Amino acid sequence: MRPAAILFDWDNTLVDGWEAIQSGLNVTFAAFGRPPWTREDVLREVRHSLRDSFPLLFGHEWERARDIFYAEVRRCHLEVLRPLPGIAAMLTAAGAVAPLAVVSNKQGPLLRAEAEHLGWAPRFQTLVGAGDAASDKPSAAPLLLALERIGIPAGPSVWYIGDTALDMQAARAAGCHAVLFGDAAHDGGMAATRPDVAFRDADALRAGLLLLDKA
Repeated sequence: MRPAAILFDWDNTLVDGWEAIQSGLNVTFAAFGRPPWTREDVLREVRHSLRDSFPLLFGHEWERARDIFYAEVRRCHLEVLRPLPGIAAMLTAAGAVAPLAVVSNKQGPLLRAEAEHLGWAPRFQTLVGAGDAASDKPSAAPLLLALERIGIPAGPSVWYIGDTALDMQAARAAGCHAVLFGDAAHDGGMAATRPDVAFRDADALRAGLLLLDKA
């Protein structure tokens, strides 16, 4: 079915920004005398927004940890940000099919700065990040906020595309079509994510969108 709107996750769906996230975490861990995380650790562990995850990681000192983390991420995130292969062409195909938006657990100002840096901001009708809605993914709130902003009701005609089980949970919470990008090998695979449909990479997603555009 041709979607009424397509919402995308950001990190590991459209871009690779993990180097900045890893650096921010490891600078923070060092300040607290903790061992660093590898990239594999970060891919496996980072799902929830900072306001949901840092109180569990750092307890009553989570706000100090937050400030250390964001200072390091702001220092380097634009320098190390990279689009994933084939994403620009895929977004062009997607934009011909339906209005586009982003819903991410990356802090809203960081998300929008990255979209501007890549020249992608005009592709999206809105970019909703962590802290913009009353709660973050896997809550439905940020998806519903994005849809409210673009004037499209939530429902199965809306696609939410992401790379983790948390993304699929958020899609279902909002009543949207849960679309997996990639194989979720970093998150338990298909059995753990249980998507409504999956595309292995940007080329496969683009091909599917081109078929919809011709329908």
